[in-house]
Amino acid sequence: MTKTARFALRVCAPLAAALLTSTAAYADNWRYAMEEGLTDPQGLYATKFKEEIEANSDHTVQIYPVGTLGESADAMEQAQAGLLQFIDQSPGFTGALIPEAEAFLVPYIQPTDPQVVRKFFKEGVAVNEMFHDIYREQGLELLSVFPEGEMVVTTMEEFRTPADLEGMKIRTMTSPLLLETYTAFGASPIAMPWGELIGGLKTKMVDGQENPAIWIEAYDLDNLTNVMTYTGHGQYTTAVMANAEFYDALSDADKELVQNASQVALDYILDVAVELDATGLAKIQESNPGYTINRLTEEERAPFKERAKAVEAAFVERAGERGAAILEQMKKDLAAAQQ
Repeated sequence: MTKTARFALRVCAPLAAALLTSTAAYADNWRYAMEEGLTDPQGLYATKFKEEIEANSDHTVQIYPVGTLGESADAMEQAQAGLLQFIDQSPGFTGALIPEAEAFLVPYIQPTDPQVVRKFFKEGVAVNEMFHDIYREQGLELLSVFPEGEMVVTTMEEFRTPADLEGMKIRTMTSPLLLETYTAFGASPIAMPWGELIGGLKTKMVDGQENPAIWIEAYDLDNLTNVMTYTGHGQYTTAVMANAEFYDALSDADKELVQNASQVALDYILDVAVELDATGLAKIQESNPGYTINRLTEEERAPFKERAKAVEAAFVERAGERGAAILEQMKKDLAAAQQ
């Protein structure tokens, strides 16, 4: 266990003892940790979830924003230990624990058109059926998977082909599959924690990065680069989970309460995420009118899609036959959502 995790557990020790000695306390005050702030997509989902739970029961939900309980790995340890009832964490961080979750990082497997995105996440077999048992193996009840916005690449120089990316140092989350992605795309990826990104751009340690428009605008990443490129390769996706032992101990009424709240929050965030993404782009265009914004054509995307096959192979090598089956189903779900 990490030093941060031990610290978080010490801080939570009195509450943990209360939870272990009182079933009523365990059920009445539910603890929910996430990777973002309250006004960010994960925070908006969590707030809507909390509102639904508290409006339809006597239970309360206590939300812990990013950093409150340590790093992502620390929060996951606490969720698996039962100190947290709910956790929101992206596949970029859960991939080490659940390799199959990295399917959401494979390029060109998810849609980018808002209406297609909604159908893909609401009706897709892979998202809504195939992942459930896999998360269960890690003591987690999967409640929702949702997108936070289309991934966009910001760089110092324009690129329209993999050859253009050659030599560019692109920051990614600390995920082997994301490193594989940008290597396949022709760049020189560098895994870097979020907290080091702005400094990395300022000191030219990296030449670019990927994020949804909402994050690019919120953290002035457009002012640290010259070009923003829509490659159409995917969404920033996250997952909301409950501790499985906690969930199984709930009454049927409370299980229904949790499921209903998660679906209401999902419907809400699927609309809000689109609005936030559009707002982020509009603010960039307004505040930085000289900033170059490119959208690759289907013809320009073709060589990137071809190179993405190597990323698929790397994913299957990590996730095995079950991962391969999920990937194929996601392709079918994408085709169905586009009809």
